[in-house]
Amino acid sequence: MRRNLWALLVVGVGSVAFAALALAAPQSSAYHLVKKVILGGEGGWDYLNVDTDTHRVFISHGMHIVVVDPDGKVVGDIPNLNGAHGAALVPEFNRGYVTNGRANSVTIFDLKSLQTIKELPLPAAQNPDGYLYDSVSKRVFTFNQRSHDATAIDAMTDQVAGTVPLDGQPEGARADGMGRIFVNIEDNSHIIVFDSKTLKVLDSWPLPCKEPSGMAIDVAHKRLFTGCQTKPTMVVVDYTTGKVVASAPIGEDIDSAWFDPGTGLVFASCGDGTITAIHEDSPDKYSVVDTIKTLVGAARMAVDTKNHNLYTVSVQYGPAAAATPENPKPRPSIVPGTFTLLIFARQP
Repeated sequence: MRRNLWALLVVGVGSVAFAALALAAPQSSAYHLVKKVILGGEGGWDYLNVDTDTHRVFISHGMHIVVVDPDGKVVGDIPNLNGAHGAALVPEFNRGYVTNGRANSVTIFDLKSLQTIKELPLPAAQNPDGYLYDSVSKRVFTFNQRSHDATAIDAMTDQVAGTVPLDGQPEGARADGMGRIFVNIEDNSHIIVFDSKTLKVLDSWPLPCKEPSGMAIDVAHKRLFTGCQTKPTMVVVDYTTGKVVASAPIGEDIDSAWFDPGTGLVFASCGDGTITAIHEDSPDKYSVVDTIKTLVGAARMAVDTKNHNLYTVSVQYGPAAAATPENPKPRPSIVPGTFTLLIFARQP
């Protein structure tokens, strides 16, 4: 390493800048609840997604996708689905792709009109759940929990382009915009890396935590954020090396993670009724700045990275049924018609 005067000056300036960045960490996320909208209806729910061009929010609920505007007003519906997990949104081709876990298919719809175009069977997939769109390969990927693989769909032809074996149950996934896909493998606590064009697995990185679920990405600083359910932790991974560089505590039962580059905040949405907000002080230093109160069961969320609104959903729970030998830990009942959207915004 060269240690001349210019290098020392650069190091000095860099150290000052780094210290200033660390000191600039906010004292809170500045988020507050601005609206609570009862959407009603019956059935379970899963992923939310946001079209940042229109600010419409796509919410999976039972056998349909509810579409709302930024204020929570229902503006459309995608019906007749079969165990909808969520919708990959592809404005580039004016398409949306809903993963149908029960039917082992994808429902393709027009992103503007919300009209169904066709249902595409995925013959090799079992329980397509998670999803993402990769702009490099022009492919939508579904992550199939029971068949332990990913299916690639060509967004230009709406045809299946191939399958990637994943050697475990896939959960959250992200693309780096350079042709690499990263996916959490929940049952063996790894991140699998594969090429979006060749569909070849490139690497497998063990994680120091168990049951990784939600994943977020910071492409500017080449960092992955993986939320783990056992000993709830957000782990930060340098995705150029696969090394863990930081971690932070989060709530119980994480399912979704998002990163907003405009605010430098990483979010972990958890079923215990909290969203942990973590500030990226530097690529290798992170501070928990807020625990946002939501609703029990609100483990899924979406962040609109243009207006910075945060959306999550859950229901009101009633008492659980009596325990039986067959079901020693029954879940609480759901109060009918209480499916609710929470909208959080930053204080000016």
